[in-house]
Amino acid sequence: MTTFLDARTSQNASLANSISVPILVINTPQLFGQIGLLTAGAGTNPRVQFKGTVSVTLPLALVGVTIRVVRGTLATDPAVYSATATFGLSVLAPQVITFSGNDFNPPIIPQLTYTAFISSNLLGTVRVGPENFDGFLVSD
Repeated sequence: MTTFLDARTSQNASLANSISVPILVINTPQLFGQIGLLTAGAGTNPRVQFKGTVSVTLPLALVGVTIRVVRGTLATDPAVYSATATFGLSVLAPQVITFSGNDFNPPIIPQLTYTAFISSNLLGTVRVGPENFDGFLVSD
C-alpha cells in the first residue's frame, strides 16, 4: 500500500502579470521555485511527483525557454526533469508554460530538495507570473 510522506508548495507569484523579472543572461538558469520534502517513515520504492507553472513574455524573435528541475539546490545538481519550449515570431501575449515530472527511487536522506530553474536562449524574455512549483513524496 502506498504511504503519503510529505507535500510542499513554492508559490512565487500567484497572479498573471504580478511580477516583472527579466532573464538577463542567455542560457543561464534562474531559480523560480524550490521545495523540501521530508522523508521520515519512507519505505521501499520512494517516488516524488512534481509540477509547476511559469509565465513569460517574449521578444519578437524565435526563442527557446528551458525548464530544468534538479534534486538539490544548485543548477549543476542532478537533473530529474528538463524540457524546452520554442516560441515563434507571432507570439505577443504572455506564454504559460506548465510541466510535470517524477523522480523514482531518490536517495532517502532526511530531506529531499528540488529546485526549478528557467532559462532562455534570447534576451528580452521576462517572467511575469503566475509562478508555482509543488510536489509530494510517497513510498510503498
